Amino acid sequence: MTEKKKNTAVAVVEKFDLPALPSGEDIAEEMDGLGFTFERIKIPSGGGLAFELPGEDDDEPDLVKEIEGVIVFHHPVNAYWAEAYTGQNNPPDCASTDGRYGKGEPGGICQTCPNNQFGSDGTNGKLCKNMRRIYILQEGEMFPLLLTLPPTSLGNFSRYISRRILQKGLRSHKVITKIALKKATSSGGINYSQATFKLAGVLPEGIAKEMEKYGNFIKEMSYGVTIDAAEYNTNGADTEIKEETPF
Repeated sequence: MTEKKKNTAVAVVEKFDLPALPSGEDIAEEMDGLGFTFERIKIPSGGGLAFELPGEDDDEPDLVKEIEGVIVFHHPVNAYWAEAYTGQNNPPDCASTDGRYGKGEPGGICQTCPNNQFGSDGTNGKLCKNMRRIYILQEGEMFPLLLTLPPTSLGNFSRYISRRILQKGLRSHKVITKIALKKATSSGGINYSQATFKLAGVLPEGIAKEMEKYGNFIKEMSYGVTIDAAEYNTNGADTEIKEETPF
């Protein structure tokens, strides 16, 4: 008897509304002297299953269990604080917005930096925190939201990109991605929230090309966004992750 193969095809969506973008000159004029930033998605601590998104009131964020959109760009970032993090919004002593070269103290090539080696923190982790920024554009929005993945979610994202995207001959800007959270527990008994990823649909060819152009537009803006303590997840589980990724 011939075994029936599982259908793994992903449906092509009919449309995805992408608004007309302002020109770079328009943005530069409006933001002159202000510095552009992106609205950030916050991963909760303690194993919570709802993301925090900026609401109309800064003190009352919107809680959502799932985020759906197009990942128009993503890149690694590294950050190192010489002093133990205490919750203050202090900039890192050394930071890298490309995951390759750090600026500050000690600075230099990230790959060979002693602070970027497993075990450098005295346990299983690193003194320098490896993260990944994801810019996800929701339908009908002008700019993407910024989600910074902590080390505990990098493995899931790596597998998603390699097995669900690249293996199908796709790119992240050509598909719709759903991001959710699941509860995990460290070996030390600490509960934390881990991001999960699902391929929800493939964009039509024409829209995919527009997304590629849009992604290049966002890329030019993204490296100017500084790293701050708001991106530092203090759930205590990050230091236990020792999983290499292909990025």
